[in-house]
Order: sequence, then C-alpha cells, then structure tokens
Amino acid sequence: MHDRHKLTLDAIRAAIDSEPNPQRAMESTVQLLARHLTDYTWTGIYLLEGNELCLGPFVGKPSPHTRIPLGRGICGAAAAEKATIIVDDVNSDPRYLACSIETRSEIVVPIMAGNEVLGELDIDSDKVAAFGPDDRELLEAVAALLAPKIAKPEDRRAAALPLES
Repeated sequence: MHDRHKLTLDAIRAAIDSEPNPQRAMESTVQLLARHLTDYTWTGIYLLEGNELCLGPFVGKPSPHTRIPLGRGICGAAAAEKATIIVDDVNSDPRYLACSIETRSEIVVPIMAGNEVLGELDIDSDKVAAFGPDDRELLEAVAALLAPKIAKPEDRRAAALPLES
C-alpha cells in the first residue's frame, strides 16, 4: 500500500477507535477518505436495512439514490455478491446507476460482520480507472474497522445529508 493510503488508514483507524458513536465514526470515515484521497470525488456509506441499501453519511454532491434494492446497480450487486466491485469505466457497465455526469469510475466494498452484510463503502471518481489494488486494500481494511462499530439497524439510521469536507 502506498504511503498516502497507509496514512489515510492510520487516520481512519484513530478516528474510529476514538469514537464510540457509530454515526460519528462513519461520518469521520467518509470525511477523511475525501480529504486524504483527492481522486475520491464522492465518498459514502450505505447501510443495509431489510433488502435495501439506505444512504448514510457521505461527502460530495447529493445522490438521487438514497435507497437501492439488493442486486440493483453496482452497490446492490456488491452487497448481494458480498464482494468488492471495481468498475474502471461506469459508462461501460450496464449496472451503473448514474448519480453524476462527471463520475467515471467506482469502487464498492461491503462492510461485513462474518457472512452478514451491514452496509458498504461506495467511492466514485471523476477519473477513469481511478481505483487499483492499493485502494481496494485500504477500503477493505476500513470496512473491517467499521463493521464492529455498526450496531442494530435502528441504531445506525443516518440522515442522507452531505457532510462538509
């Protein structure tokens, strides 16, 4: 992992470890990702509620996709498959749910507790093929740090409002 990714992971680990409130831990996470990695033009967390992903904290332009059914779009596919999905060019992937005309690539990483999907990290970039192995390693580590912080669905509901970066 590159130094910038390691420093970002260290900052996120410290923020999550010091924050007992799951909502604030998620808010800090998306803010730090957006601040440290400038190619990350939209950073957000979706939380699984029933069979839908519900938009939680995010940094970036408001998304029209505040609720996504499992299996729909790249986010729904990642949750259904319980696997990280990287899309180098969203315009060539029929699963992509358009949020911004500037978005060119996306990475979605499930947040898991054992075999249960709790939610996911969703990161967009305005650059084609912006996400590589270092991004995947970083975001999968961040998802693993967030998983223990995310409690029961009624305790992790979040307002779908943008956060200041």
